[in-house]
Amino acid sequence: MQEFILYHYAMSPFSEKVRLMLGYAGLPWQSVTVREMPPRPMLSALAGGYRKVPVAQNGADVFCDSRAIADEIARLSGKNELSLAGQPQAVIDFVRTTDLEVFLACVIAASDGRMLRKLIRETSLLNTLRFLKDRITMGNDSRVKAVRGRQAKAKVIEHIETMESMLAEDFLFGDTPCIADFSAYHGLWFACDLAGKPWLRGYPKVEAWMSRMKAFGHGEFREITADQALDVARNATPQAIEATSDDVLVGKDVEIAPDDYGREPVAGKLVFAVDHALTLERSHARVGQVNVHFPRQGFAVKPA
Repeated sequence: MQEFILYHYAMSPFSEKVRLMLGYAGLPWQSVTVREMPPRPMLSALAGGYRKVPVAQNGADVFCDSRAIADEIARLSGKNELSLAGQPQAVIDFVRTTDLEVFLACVIAASDGRMLRKLIRETSLLNTLRFLKDRITMGNDSRVKAVRGRQAKAKVIEHIETMESMLAEDFLFGDTPCIADFSAYHGLWFACDLAGKPWLRGYPKVEAWMSRMKAFGHGEFREITADQALDVARNATPQAIEATSDDVLVGKDVEIAPDDYGREPVAGKLVFAVDHALTLERSHARVGQVNVHFPRQGFAVKPA
């Protein structure tokens, strides 16, 4: 089994979600640090036009979106509670709302001058200006109705109050964590840890929950170069697809793209499609043939 590879950057909230999952799962991993925005040539070789981060890799299999990544972490570690598949409807509904609406509210409400200064310190003024331009462009192409200003903060506070009422035990849905806890964590991590917002004051259960989540850490990992990671893909073969699917587009050339924001498509041959997952076969001179995996929910498929 190839060691799990994560393409990420330090201030990426969804990357923090996955890093924490890896720490919880006790799964060793390899780290490839990428730019905060395209172009990212190494990811283009693996995942075509997909522009979001994080992306994960296991041999010649590539995983886009934190939900597909979580499914692979669950498969490799046996921690099935990290996958959305098979969860109660209450968990599914909570994750869908938290990963999109609440997350965007956290980012919007917390992205002030302090965060900009932090990004400048972490990178550079020029990089920060490019980052802002990139995110404005991506926002203009978004199909998500994001709340603004005070509305965003009010939505975050309402979410924190909901969590406070949910935490009858150590975690949101019981005495052990599940995918819902990690989905709730990364938005609050961005707002309260990175941006330093004092929004958890007066919510002792959520504060204690944040501390328990943070204690999972990022696990055991080592830095590698993008070239080393691409060599792993080139020297590997995609995992065999054992399940069957009856989607009429299977076996045909298609494009798959997020249906919310960052909607650049990835082109290839659809080789697997079920109600919760999609797999695209594509090739690139640098890495050979790879299979690129997406969650079904949140992504659109159309003939190429």
